Amino acid sequence: MSERYDPQAIEERWQQRWLDEGTYEVDNDDPRPPFYVLSMYPYPSGPAHMGHVRNYTMG
Repeated sequence: MSERYDPQAIEERWQQRWLDEGTYEVDNDDPRPPFYVLSMYPYPSGPAHMGHVRNYTMG
């Protein structure tokens, strides 16, 4: 493992792999009706406590 992070070398490699594999391609001919899922917005309902941390980090 190299001592320093070289973002240019690493990012170019992964971006090329994602491009080659079509990672971000979308099938626009999907016959299913469109939908979306709305999760509740992350805001506390009172003073912050460990339950907020758990719910907001784990979903």
